[in-house]
Amino acid sequence: MNQDKLPLYEALLAYKNKNPNSFHVPGHKNGLVFPKQAEDLYRSLLSIDVTELTGLDDLHYPSGVIKEAEDLAADLYGSNKCFFLVGGSTVGNLAMIMATCKEGDTVLVQRNCHKSIINGLKLAKVRPIFIQPDFDFVAQLVTGLNESFAIEMVKYYYTAKALILTRPNYYGYTTKIDEIISIAHQFNMVVLVDEAHGAHFGHRSELLPKSAIHSGADIVVQSAHKTLPAMTMCSYLHFNSQLVDIKKVKYYLQVFQSSSPSYPLMASLDLSRYYLAMLTNAQLQRTLLLIEQFQAALNEIPQLMVIRNNQYVIDPLKITVQSMCDLSGFQLQKLLEEENIFTELADANNVLFVMPLTITIDLLVVVEKIKQKLKDFKIKNKIVKIDKKFFRKETGLEISYEERESLEIEVVSLEQSVGKVTAEEIIPYPPGIPLLLDGEKIETAHLEQLYRLKSLGAYFQGTDVFQNGLKVYKN
Repeated sequence: MNQDKLPLYEALLAYKNKNPNSFHVPGHKNGLVFPKQAEDLYRSLLSIDVTELTGLDDLHYPSGVIKEAEDLAADLYGSNKCFFLVGGSTVGNLAMIMATCKEGDTVLVQRNCHKSIINGLKLAKVRPIFIQPDFDFVAQLVTGLNESFAIEMVKYYYTAKALILTRPNYYGYTTKIDEIISIAHQFNMVVLVDEAHGAHFGHRSELLPKSAIHSGADIVVQSAHKTLPAMTMCSYLHFNSQLVDIKKVKYYLQVFQSSSPSYPLMASLDLSRYYLAMLTNAQLQRTLLLIEQFQAALNEIPQLMVIRNNQYVIDPLKITVQSMCDLSGFQLQKLLEEENIFTELADANNVLFVMPLTITIDLLVVVEKIKQKLKDFKIKNKIVKIDKKFFRKETGLEISYEERESLEIEVVSLEQSVGKVTAEEIIPYPPGIPLLLDGEKIETAHLEQLYRLKSLGAYFQGTDVFQNGLKVYKN
């Protein structure tokens, strides 16, 4: 297909150029009815914020420009079918699980998955077996599944309906999955991949890691807004399966997504596909060279260490920088923000930089600001102890999704919760990976990690369990 086309965007532009009179929703009437304080900022975008008008197609039953835009994305990425998502990778993750699994199915799940995967498991009422990923003891973070162990688990649980992988992880770590997928398919096991952080892998350059699409995964979900120039909430779902009914995928996508999807969002997916298609290898090489120089310069700051790990292929757009001074990762992030340097996330030890596909700022100026900000902090050797209890290779839930519906819940203090089963999720955010899952048994090690993260400045989604206590199932 001719990738030098923008069918959806051009259709919206043609509509705008007609200078139309709006007697339809939305109520801002192409931006003419809007608070004056925000007119200048919003009007150009609102002029294409329309509804399913003649010639603009329908996301849930596409046959025109939206279908053409989705077909172009499928052609670029090499998938059989691409669906545009306007509810983030969350709706894609929910839809792929619901379309694949039924109540009571056994499902193998990578433990450091996003909360949307957990929510999908709950909705489907499956029996999850969580597989613990490897751990990078230098970076102090979990990575991806060990290939040989994942294969061992697939063979042991050969009757499982699906294997759900997260690749790359938030920090850009990728692991080998070709053989895992091949063996899973030998048992008719569906492989679902949350590739939210890998939309740019579709470039299919040897300079970037390979997408799970090209490793044979059945369904792959990608957040275009994370590394491509798409608006927030924009994602792709790629379908490549002989094992999953595509009609079910379509059904659940229209269940979980709005019946009034945003046209600016959908158009930005069209534009992002075009941007990736037009990005040359030479342009990408220049970007990666500048990123490499940025990493080298950051690594020369005594108070910092850029994480590198030769065991893994790490997405070059992700730079994990560890504090080598008295600052925690959370404190380091706040200091950088004082210099208008806003990083993607912080954890107890690190901050994460997410780099663009095209460098538009002077990165060495950024380095100099960071160097000056940290110059008075003393360097220290860090020794962080990791509780081995967190690295049991496989775990299940103490109470199934079905059983918990009939159980009573009580609130206890954190100190009283040890040995009980949690009735809510504890989620440090970002990255949105639960420290404790609803249905998991609470151990002392969990509380130690919880208090440590709190003391270092971590943010947790949901109820303040430190102040209000933790919900658990009554014995």
